[in-house]
Amino acid sequence: MTPNRLQRGFTLIEMMIALLIFSIGLMGMAGLMVLSVKTNQSAYLRTQASFLAQSMADRMRSNLGLINSYNGTYNYSTAAADPCASGIACSPAQMVARDRAVWSRQMVDTLPNPTAVIACDGDVQGGLPHRGASPYDGLCTLTITWDEATLRRGQLSASPGAAAADLQTFAWVFQP
Repeated sequence: MTPNRLQRGFTLIEMMIALLIFSIGLMGMAGLMVLSVKTNQSAYLRTQASFLAQSMADRMRSNLGLINSYNGTYNYSTAAADPCASGIACSPAQMVARDRAVWSRQMVDTLPNPTAVIACDGDVQGGLPHRGASPYDGLCTLTITWDEATLRRGQLSASPGAAAADLQTFAWVFQP
């Protein structure tokens, strides 16, 4: 019995096709992994923004008499040294400065290129002796914005480093 010469190399072609299909499957899996990591990072940053917002709301509630002093923009420039770091007791006005500085530092350390705006639109009820314990009759809006690298970043511009910022926003309206 003589082997048929036309069937030589048939197994090699099968192996090459199987390797091609396997490689395409691996590339798809790698793409899913990249998407998974980006989505996980996005969820992490949103969670951090939520924690930061809750932290500032608690700080504002603890110094209710001067709550309108928290109004303003927070970014790198407001992340200053703690004015009460020496261990001395802070006045309510110094607590506002401390809260602004410490919270700004936390925000800058946690989120990429962050900016926050706090706007409260009410008044503290009660007279001067009751200012710290009186109810507040308005609402506060806290908006945190940060720059998040996304999968679209490279598609926005010819060079990914020059792409426009992909800003994400966390907005919260609350009554202290």
